[in-house]
Amino acid sequence: MFELLATAVAGGLAVALVAGPLGCFVVWRRMAYFGDTLAHSALLGVALSVFFSLNLSLTTALVPLTIALLLVWLEQRGGLPLDTLLGILSHSALAAGLVLVAQLEGVRIDLMALLFGDLLAITSGELGVIVGVAAVILGLLLWLWRPLINITLNPELAAVEGTPVMAVRTALMVATALLIAIAMKIVGVMLITALLIIPAAAARRLSHTPEQMAVWASALACCSVLGGTALAWHADTPVGPSVVVVASALFVLATALRRPQ
Repeated sequence: MFELLATAVAGGLAVALVAGPLGCFVVWRRMAYFGDTLAHSALLGVALSVFFSLNLSLTTALVPLTIALLLVWLEQRGGLPLDTLLGILSHSALAAGLVLVAQLEGVRIDLMALLFGDLLAITSGELGVIVGVAAVILGLLLWLWRPLINITLNPELAAVEGTPVMAVRTALMVATALLIAIAMKIVGVMLITALLIIPAAAARRLSHTPEQMAVWASALACCSVLGGTALAWHADTPVGPSVVVVASALFVLATALRRPQ
């Protein structure tokens, strides 16, 4: 039993460490709807995996990556606002996934686990994948931290200074897609964006620099995972929603503790 709990907590903490700084960019760049779009595409990946008997981990990673790259391409072509493109891709991916699920006769899918996560069901093999992908994302963020800050503050000035704006933006979208793919097991499709946004939003109220906000966001995300897992263990509640409830409570606490400007 202890080994099961330790594996679950390790997987949750690996995701939380990366969700913190990545969530900061989601908040700064107002990309919350982008997170929802990739989460819906992950559900399409699950449906494709079952329908065509493909590897589940592979499809739930490749489909969000494809959607992220498609968004970059559509954004480059112009003509439609970003929120409109996100709305089209989000609802299209979700509808396609539901249509495929409806065609799966005699196949049982644990929709609750997909929608709200099943942290305690993480295996040692899945833990290795989660930690490996989280390490890659964290390394990418550390490498591109300054260019990411520059294009967030002023993309036009960053381009003049020689920053490859489109490449850096694409890397951020790919990193977000990878995080969503591994976080699905932790909090599920419906709550992935909450894990990205809530700790970062709480950290914003406690920080004065981008670096402080990233550290605080990671710390709060880790506390959310630990607190949510403990709540689920003792109160027999779903782990994913419990993590988000704790994150929301920390946000309220951070808001209450913030000194007036």
